[in-house]
Amino acid sequence: KPFTHFFFFFSRKLKSRNSPSIIKTPEFFGVLNLPKSYICGMEILDGKKAAQAIREELKMEVAQLAAEGKKIPHLAAILVGNNGASETYVAAKVKACEEVGFRSTLIRFEADVPSIRLLEKVEELNNDPDVDGILVQLPLPKHIPESDVIDTIDPEKDVDGFHAVNVGKLVQGLPAFVSATPHGIMLLLAHYKIETKGKHAIVIGRSNIVGRPMSILLSANTNPGNCTVTLCHSH
Repeated sequence: KPFTHFFFFFSRKLKSRNSPSIIKTPEFFGVLNLPKSYICGMEILDGKKAAQAIREELKMEVAQLAAEGKKIPHLAAILVGNNGASETYVAAKVKACEEVGFRSTLIRFEADVPSIRLLEKVEELNNDPDVDGILVQLPLPKHIPESDVIDTIDPEKDVDGFHAVNVGKLVQGLPAFVSATPHGIMLLLAHYKIETKGKHAIVIGRSNIVGRPMSILLSANTNPGNCTVTLCHSH
């Protein structure tokens, strides 16, 4: 299903007229209101290859920390209930930690856990010097306000980048934890050395965890970045 989350379009000049790519996907032109034949230079950005390269770099950095007797990063992930998608996401995160040499702890709660019990656990992790990052997998059961949980996480350990402090720092261009998907896209652009300066980027979707931070990152005075950004949404 195209464009269910977001889509980027970087207007780029053809490097060679001899090797154009012709896009004839109806959904593509319906969204961007383009002619049915649009010729442009295309480059496939392989996320799996980029992710593996980044993991290899992290693995070496962690090995260096261990060799110097320094602390190894420790992620604490909290999973509430047995949502299938959440189970998959958390398992992938634990596996990624294993692969690069991070320590990880998975904490499970039943779906009917009282909100106060979950918040107490978050506070406990906030105060644990052995834990460097806290991740509470969303969505949560309806009786637990997600905003209360996000606000309770120490911004210095908020690896999801959802806390208002980290969002504010992102807007101001200060060092902060950034939401995973936008940060991953910026790493992907950097890995493939995609020149974005002066380009027009279209972001479809204005969610707080993808669309909005993505538009901020692309418009920032950074590399990648320095785009003129159009943020599109349902209205």
